Amino acid sequence: MEAALITLALVYVGICLAFYFFQHYGFFRPEILSGAFEYKYPFPFEELDFEMEDGGRINAIHFKVPNALGVVYYLKGNSKSLKGWGKFAKDFLSNGYDFFMFDYRGFGKSRGKRTQTRVFNDAQFIYKWLTSVYPEQSIVLYGRSWGSGVAARIASWNKPRLLILDSPYFSFFYNVNRYLFFIPLRWLLRYDIRTDQYLKKVECPVYIIHGTHDRLISFSQSVKLKNLHPDKVALHAIEGARHNNLPDYPEFFEKLYEILYVKPKKET
Repeated sequence: MEAALITLALVYVGICLAFYFFQHYGFFRPEILSGAFEYKYPFPFEELDFEMEDGGRINAIHFKVPNALGVVYYLKGNSKSLKGWGKFAKDFLSNGYDFFMFDYRGFGKSRGKRTQTRVFNDAQFIYKWLTSVYPEQSIVLYGRSWGSGVAARIASWNKPRLLILDSPYFSFFYNVNRYLFFIPLRWLLRYDIRTDQYLKKVECPVYIIHGTHDRLISFSQSVKLKNLHPDKVALHAIEGARHNNLPDYPEFFEKLYEILYVKPKKET
C-alpha cells in the first residue's frame, strides 16, 4: 500500500513537472517559416520586420486601402503563421479598413523566446508604432481566441476606438483549469492572461462575438465577461457556431460589419 502511494505521488509530481517544462508544446502550434519565404495574398500588402531591443524580431504584414476608415490591429490565435492568417484581411479591407497583423515570437518569420511578458511588450510596441501612422481613435483592436487576452491587455494600456474579442476566454487560467483542475496551475502555469481584470481598465466600447457551441473556449466565459462588465461589454451570440467555424455563419459577418461601422464617441 505504501509503495503504491509513493508510486502515485511520483507519477503526479512527474505530470506536474512535465506540464511546467513542456506546456508551450501544448498551448502553441506554430508554423515556422524561413526568412526567404514570400507571402502571397490577393490584396496589396507590405511586409515589415521590427527588431526588438532584446534581440528578438517581429514579422508583420500591413494591408492598405484607399481612404481607409481606420486600421484593424488583429491579434491572432495560437497556431500556424501569417501565411494562413493573412486571409482574414479581406473581411476588413472590404469594409474600408486597413489591416495589420504580426506573428508572435517563434511563429512564422518572427524570432526570439516567447513569454507572456514579451508577447504583451511586443504587442504594445507595435501598437505605439501604429499610433505614429494612424490617429489612435482610428485603431480597432481585434483579438481572436488566444489573442483575445492579448488584445484586452493592450486596450487596457491605451485608448483605441474599439475592442473586438472573437471567442475570448474569461482568463487563460480559467480556461486551462477546466481541463487540468487536478494540478496546481497557480504555481505551474506560465500564462494566466487575466482578460477579466484587463477589461476593468479598458475605456473604449468592447464587443464580444462567440459561438454558443464552442467547446474549446466555452460560450459561458463570454457571458461571465459580459456580466462582470455589463456597462462596457456587448455580447453577440452566434447560435450553433463552434470555435473554428464562425465564418460559416452569415450572422457572424452581419455582427462584425455592424460593429465596424459604429461611430466613435466624440471626446468631451
